[in-house]
Amino acid sequence: MHIDILTIFPEMFDNLFRHSIIKRAREKELVTICLHNFRDYATNKHKSVDDYPYGGGAGMVMMAEPIISCIEALTGKRSYDDVIYLSPDGELLTQHTANLLSLKQNLILLCGHYKGVDERVRESVITREISIGDYVLSGGELAAAVLVDAIIRLIPGVLGDETSALSDSFQDNLLSPPVYTRPYEFRGKTVPDILLSGHDKEIAQWRHEQSLERTRKRRPGLLDDQ
Repeated sequence: MHIDILTIFPEMFDNLFRHSIIKRAREKELVTICLHNFRDYATNKHKSVDDYPYGGGAGMVMMAEPIISCIEALTGKRSYDDVIYLSPDGELLTQHTANLLSLKQNLILLCGHYKGVDERVRESVITREISIGDYVLSGGELAAAVLVDAIIRLIPGVLGDETSALSDSFQDNLLSPPVYTRPYEFRGKTVPDILLSGHDKEIAQWRHEQSLERTRKRRPGLLDDQ
């Protein structure tokens, strides 16, 4: 998979992509992540990428020209499955969306700032808009990092155990069951005996029942979608 991220703060990703699962995926050459500062595509002498909004009001708006010029430079070199704008009013990121995007080959992620991007960017080059939650961040960089992590961990070969991602919360619209490790007893609390029984089918059934119960208690709305 190839991911291009457009941002005016590429340095924000330096440490995020040098650790854990994303680092492993890059080292295995299962994913390539390229950062592009679209300020480099600004044509005025000050390299400005934002200006005051037409009609007045507080805040600044990111200009269309440098963003679209950057995207056009990239799309002139390869074909992209999606050009995604990280926006608080986009579709809510779900595990289902992450699953679908993990099957793509080439993605562009656009990180907005300030009051957002000129609407003409969204109308002309954006194919999908995604939000990581019903709240506003200072910019799209953190949202892009969340999206990248959610996608990359699903790519075959990235995780040590290929089945690990399949048991994550939300994969079946259910929360994950409780998990335990050593020691067997800790401060008076012990591991459920079923997990030590060695009966795979019974353990699987117990985990499914625990997932259902946890979902009913914590996120009952998920069951309505089944």
